[in-house]
Amino acid sequence: MEEEQKLPQARKSRLIFRLVSFLVSHSAFVSVICCVAGFVALFLLPVLAKNTYVSENALMPGSANPTFSHQDVLEANIFIKDIYEKRSLENGSGMEIARLIRKRMEDVGAEVYYHKFQFHNIQFHPLRFFSSTPQTVAEKNSSGCTLNGVSPVGIIRAPRGDGKESIVLVTPYNSENVKLNEALSLALAYSVFSLLSRVVWLAKDIVWLAADSRYGEYTSVASWLKDYYNPFFSSDSGKFGIDMCFEKKENHGDDKTSFDCSAYDDFRRAGTMAAALVLKVMDQERSERDRIDIYAEASNGQMPNLDLINIVHYLAVHRQGLHVKVGTFGFLLNSALLKHLGETLQRLSRLVQSLNPGWKLGVKSADFIEGTATLASSMYYQALGVPTGPHGAFRDFQIDAITMELSPRTSLTNENGVSSFLLRSGRLVEGVVRSVNNLLEKFHQSFFLYFLTAPNKFVSVGVYMIAFALFVAPLPIVVAALFSSTASTKPSTTTSNTKPTNSKPSGSWNWLHSAKLVFLVHLWALIISSLPYFISQIPRTDSTKRMLTWSLSSLLLLYPLTRFTNLFGEVHRWEVLKSVMIAAASIGLSLMSIINFATAQVGSMLLVPLCLMVRPLKKPMQASLFLSVLLKFLNILLAVVAFPPASLAILKAFLHGFESINIGDFWEWAEFLWAWSSATYLYVTLVHLPCWYLCVHILLHN
Repeated sequence: MEEEQKLPQARKSRLIFRLVSFLVSHSAFVSVICCVAGFVALFLLPVLAKNTYVSENALMPGSANPTFSHQDVLEANIFIKDIYEKRSLENGSGMEIARLIRKRMEDVGAEVYYHKFQFHNIQFHPLRFFSSTPQTVAEKNSSGCTLNGVSPVGIIRAPRGDGKESIVLVTPYNSENVKLNEALSLALAYSVFSLLSRVVWLAKDIVWLAADSRYGEYTSVASWLKDYYNPFFSSDSGKFGIDMCFEKKENHGDDKTSFDCSAYDDFRRAGTMAAALVLKVMDQERSERDRIDIYAEASNGQMPNLDLINIVHYLAVHRQGLHVKVGTFGFLLNSALLKHLGETLQRLSRLVQSLNPGWKLGVKSADFIEGTATLASSMYYQALGVPTGPHGAFRDFQIDAITMELSPRTSLTNENGVSSFLLRSGRLVEGVVRSVNNLLEKFHQSFFLYFLTAPNKFVSVGVYMIAFALFVAPLPIVVAALFSSTASTKPSTTTSNTKPTNSKPSGSWNWLHSAKLVFLVHLWALIISSLPYFISQIPRTDSTKRMLTWSLSSLLLLYPLTRFTNLFGEVHRWEVLKSVMIAAASIGLSLMSIINFATAQVGSMLLVPLCLMVRPLKKPMQASLFLSVLLKFLNILLAVVAFPPASLAILKAFLHGFESINIGDFWEWAEFLWAWSSATYLYVTLVHLPCWYLCVHILLHN
């Protein structure tokens, strides 16, 4: 009986062993198939996208008729006129607008206070990259006064709530120079805020933050959230630096020009934030319908729950007749390659439907092109790891938030068109607030990991991870194949009386030397990743000079690296070095997929083909002359395209044209990433760049 039980297990193990042996022995064929399948899977993502749907039944979008009326629009128009009256006052702008907003908040019965914050210039510090309190320096003006901002905050206590949950409305505005679109944003938020103060169905507190954005929209929102979740317990926490810069510009004889200092003493809070909406009115190009642009990307590829976007899209399209847009790469819409590919897929779908009408595979060329352009934009901004708006500050605290940019179809000076636009926008915001108000718990039913291919279509993580899996799958197979091929090649044996004449190290020692080289290259990458901190301290240098300094310093550090490598011994087998390098690349890509999947996906598209195909250019190949030349050309082409500055230059050329390319672009891009503590900076410098250098080292191997 025991022998009969062991027999199936032995057969299963032999089957797995034979399968692994087959894959390893045909590693080149498997690599080509997986890479081609990975790119095909990426191009088919717009076809595989599903229509969005509301997963949480409690949201019930559009279940109740909106109560936002023309009277609320009239109040908004009056508020706009009041803002411009205050704006026209001499010496008035910053303080007068904030005081006006506070007074309107108090008129509707809200609890009001001022949130004061200091403007800090974020500086790169390698030891505090992932710190919640980044290295910052308080900015001062020419007179030595610290730059400060003040944001009025109002809270409506829900009549049916217990004060444990809240919904946040944010309207950024420049307090020193309020423009017409910012005045419309404030008026829209005020009219909705006033309406919500009178309704009886409200079960969550409503917080309106009029964010002073003269030093940046994200700065004011992030400062308020930081104080909201990290309160000061000192008795004078609310009074620090009360002599603000813009207050010193006022006439001291006028008592009305100073803020009520008691308003700083009490930082009021509402309940746990269920969701946040950033409202912005934009004056963009004219269109046939009023439009809303949705921005959802936060730091390191974080996205809000898809249900929040779904209810905004449903209410905007099916209730208010607005045109909804998300980010799209415009240059892809005119791509001839995508056009031909879309037409081919359209013909194939028609052929499949003719064979079996039950298969619903209708693919339209126009939808495929637009879906690809939107998917590329969604992947790029998630991979960039930088928030696309003030909503990103909320996502850092695990709060679902989006930015809604509302654009009227007419000019902002057209009163009739603006009134109709405010009516639709107000009803949209009311409907979204009412849906979130119905929730009994946080958003959790729908997806958090997804790519958008249209405002109403998405690709879930279970679908788009297939392409990444296909890219990464051949890496361990190739490592095993290379290592087994080098292990089978043993040095020539000698008799006991004769000393070996071969001075090359054995396979095991060769592997050790390759591992040391890979380690030293990654150590070099770690050092040069911290160089920008010191280079940025050099005075009177622009981005081009800093980029050249960074490049020259990196190249100079390579000399001691090569000298140090020779002390350990020379790497004689490029196959062993390639296997160790691929192992390091697979580990880096796998770790990055946990932090930011979009970065790992984009990185694998560039890095994996180069790592799999790279081989010394001087080594003869057992292939035809045409195939040999083609493979060498592809190696050089991939080495150029996969170089990070070259990749950025190519992308910028497609977005803005070749004339916009500058040497300092990569420095500005890197500075932009590290200022926002984006993990993409670490991936490029610690994973992608050292693997690229090792590939070039293999290409030039003798």
